[in-house]
Amino acid sequence: MGKNHGPYKAEYPAGSQVRILDREPLERFAKEWKYHNPLQKEQFQFAGQTAVVKSVSFYHGGDELYELSNVPGLWHEQCLTDAKD
Repeated sequence: MGKNHGPYKAEYPAGSQVRILDREPLERFAKEWKYHNPLQKEQFQFAGQTAVVKSVSFYHGGDELYELSNVPGLWHEQCLTDAKD
């Protein structure tokens, strides 16, 4: 949550290009994450792909949740990286 910008400040603002983590780290996140908005099965097929951030919302406590263009589901900040990296 807010690894560079702090809570309630989007790591990746709308319009940013992001890369979804590879399948193995996504599966690890899904197994370890015990809180809100768990990853859904259909999200795993997008592992490793790039997408554009459509919108950002914040769960109580500051967790960033991303909606990506043309990719289903809500994505946690920990499941994304900057597409330039």
